[in-house]
Amino acid sequence: MSDFPVLNTERLILRELTPQDASALFSIHSNAEAMKWFGADPLTAPHQAEQLIELFASWRKSPTPGVRWGIEDSNTAELIGTCGFFKWNRSWRSCAIGFELAQSAQGRGLMKEAVLAAVRWAFQHMELNRIEALVHPDNTRSLNLLEKAGFVREGTLRQAGYWNGTHQDLVQLSLLRGECEYL
Repeated sequence: MSDFPVLNTERLILRELTPQDASALFSIHSNAEAMKWFGADPLTAPHQAEQLIELFASWRKSPTPGVRWGIEDSNTAELIGTCGFFKWNRSWRSCAIGFELAQSAQGRGLMKEAVLAAVRWAFQHMELNRIEALVHPDNTRSLNLLEKAGFVREGTLRQAGYWNGTHQDLVQLSLLRGECEYL
C-alpha cells in the first residue's frame, strides 16, 4: 500500500487522516458515550488524538499492516468518524475491521455506507478471504450493521477485551469473500 486509497460513496469521502483532523477526532474519541463500545478508554487530552492519527498512519508500515480512513461528510467536509482494517495476516488472507462514528452522525446509515465501501475495497485490493469483527454484545447498532453487511456471528469470546476498567465479552463475526454479495 504505497498511495493512500481514497474512496468516494454517495455521501462520504473515505480519506487519509491528517493532523488537521485532530480536533474533530478528539471530539469523537473523548465522548465517553460515543466510545463506550470502541474497545479503548475515551481520550482525555487533545494531544492523544494527534497520537491516534500517527498510530493509524503507522499501521500501513507495520508487519501486519492495516489502513484506517477518516470518514468525511461530502456535503459539509466534516470528519465524522473512522473505519478501517488492522491485523492483516497476508498468509491467512484475513484481517479485522473497526469503526466509530460521531454521535451527531449516527442513525442515517452513514457507517453502513462507509463499511460497505471499505469491505468492497479490501476484498478487491488486499487479497482477503476473511474479514473479522469483534463487537461488545450490547452494541446492537454495530452488530446489526455488520449483519446487514453480510457478517455472520460465530460466537462469544469471554472477557477478550479490557477497557473502562473491566473485562469485556466480545462477539466474533466474520465475512468471507464468497459470502460478500456486493463485490
